[in-house]
Amino acid sequence: MAAAQDGHGGAYRRLLAETSEWLTRYFTRRLPASEVDDAVQETLMAVHRRRHTYDPRYPFAPWLAAIAKNKWVDQLRSLARRPEDELPEDVTVGDHEATVVSSSVLTTLLGALRPAQAQAILLVKVQGYSVEEASSRIGLSPSAVKMNIHRGLARLTTLIEKTPDVE
Repeated sequence: MAAAQDGHGGAYRRLLAETSEWLTRYFTRRLPASEVDDAVQETLMAVHRRRHTYDPRYPFAPWLAAIAKNKWVDQLRSLARRPEDELPEDVTVGDHEATVVSSSVLTTLLGALRPAQAQAILLVKVQGYSVEEASSRIGLSPSAVKMNIHRGLARLTTLIEKTPDVE
């Protein structure tokens, strides 16, 4: 920054590039992704406007961090003042009743099985893991996982067949 204050153009371009990288990391941790670029640009403009206030006897990082913090607070205030988008009245919403009922029934059915059977069926048949992946997650051999799936599905079939109100 001291070289940039003395009119060294190359030093100023390097300073802005390095500052921009640091600011991007700083704001990425603190703001929504859509706001990061604006915050970086606003801060770089503030650094440019205030570069004459930097005292080379002191470290540059705290000076920059103070400006960045102020711009972060400004950005947060700006976000808070923005009106929330309201949903239009004619937005269609899908009917999720079948999904909720299916999930509830599945949970109930799996609850009637032995835990190893329920876990094997859930991992392989519902979540799509391979038998080998389920085996390593559960801590059983692949053949034990297959056996638990086979026996669990047979038990589920029996339970479903005995239920009078199943369509």
